[in-house]
Amino acid sequence: MSKKRSDCPISSSLEIWGDKWSLLIIRDLMLNKECTYGDFLKADEKIATNILASRLQHLLENGIIDKKDHPDSKLKILYHLTEKGIDLIPLIVEINLWGDKYLSTPADKKQLLENIKKDKQKFIEAARAYLTEK
Repeated sequence: MSKKRSDCPISSSLEIWGDKWSLLIIRDLMLNKECTYGDFLKADEKIATNILASRLQHLLENGIIDKKDHPDSKLKILYHLTEKGIDLIPLIVEINLWGDKYLSTPADKKQLLENIKKDKQKFIEAARAYLTEK
């Protein structure tokens, strides 16, 4: 882990996962459980390969994600959230709810948000169970 700029928990946390690309990688892993490098490149946001490689390495070094060999290809690696990364579920849920309140949400994303609003705690528990099942 890199040297902290301050002892503020918000500042320290943001240094680990607080940039746009890191949060989108975490989002993709929460939704898909596991992703390859190529899966991240296919996301709508179109992350550049050098940025993706840098963010994946940073998240690995800070224990937010881990990697394992792909069962079907020796050339591919599967990335997944660690327990530390899974603990970010409530934060990602709140960011989604804030975005829905203040920004326009596409129709294809509304169902997920409705499920969250219906019972936020149940949604978080289900997401955690999904990500920790073997």
